[in-house]
Amino acid sequence: MSLYLAIETATGVGSVAVGEPGAAASEIVFGDRRHAAALLPAIGETLRLAAMDYTDLAGIVVADGPGSFTGLRIGFATAKGILRCHDTLVLRTAPSLLAAAWSTRAFVRGPVAALYDALRGEVFAAVYDVVGDSVRTLVEPLCCSVSELIRRCSTPPAIAVGDGALASAEEVQRWTGRPPIGPPAGAPRASALIELLAVGNGTQPIEDPERFEPVYGRPAAAQARWEQEHGRALPHSGSGRR
Repeated sequence: MSLYLAIETATGVGSVAVGEPGAAASEIVFGDRRHAAALLPAIGETLRLAAMDYTDLAGIVVADGPGSFTGLRIGFATAKGILRCHDTLVLRTAPSLLAAAWSTRAFVRGPVAALYDALRGEVFAAVYDVVGDSVRTLVEPLCCSVSELIRRCSTPPAIAVGDGALASAEEVQRWTGRPPIGPPAGAPRASALIELLAVGNGTQPIEDPERFEPVYGRPAAAQARWEQEHGRALPHSGSGRR
């Protein structure tokens, strides 16, 4: 039995889950951007509800963005801390946008656009075609305006999910032909990460967790100001890596 802990902190709605690839045994969801205070207690309670502890786990799967800079940092720092204490565990990742799109497969057929509100008139977005137990990426995760996303996607998706879709509901509905699904139903879930572990291309292994950085989508505001003032990438920031 291969048990995984899943961590999803890319948006204001965070969650953790425990289970075997394909099926979550327990899950806890927390909101209001309380990731720093809620994540570790939620992990402990999720393990308790599943009658497990860290020694029962084979690995950790973490949503690697794009999304909230602070949320992603908290999620990965927590995962790395657990890996240091339990060095036999493996680490896998999946795009948070894919986790949001995956959850629609039970009631929607066709491509799904996942959009998170990135502020400044932009969204973090991607488009996936979820068919049975497989997934195909139609538009890779990016940070752009809703109109730019529509231009990049040659075929209108069947539905759009996420707080970014809800923030531009009229434009999105003209694009897809139906109202978008916002949080909580349209938010990514850690249980989706557990399910994606059973999909061949659903998650990716991370060979060196200590050197890995999430896909933030764009630099944090403080980093962007520093790089503009100095005309170069902030050292050790991972700028330009993806």
